[in-house]
Amino acid sequence: QVQLVESGGGLVQAGGSLRLSCAASGRTFSTMGWFRQAPGKEREFVARISWSGGSTYYADSVKGRFTISRDNAKNAVYLQMNSLKSEDTAVYYCNGVPPRKDSWGQGTQVTVSS
Repeated sequence: QVQLVESGGGLVQAGGSLRLSCAASGRTFSTMGWFRQAPGKEREFVARISWSGGSTYYADSVKGRFTISRDNAKNAVYLQMNSLKSEDTAVYYCNGVPPRKDSWGQGTQVTVSS
């Protein structure tokens, strides 16, 4: 089973930027995505990207602010987050799309202060 490790989270002021990274233990899934879970809420979809990187899709809440990318040679997926808002505060996870139950990692915490 592919193991996924997220990194790059932290504390940032509203309007700031962060770049999240996702490293896979092996070949990543054909379609990869980012998800997030805010305190007291269900985990939600954020963005996905096709194997070639030619097709991307974003949740309305992040469209125009976040950019997903991948480097298949490095088995890595990234999420560039700009113009961060307090409502972006959450633990961020990467996984395949659809997500694989046994591939959820620990996530990386993103906290946006207003």
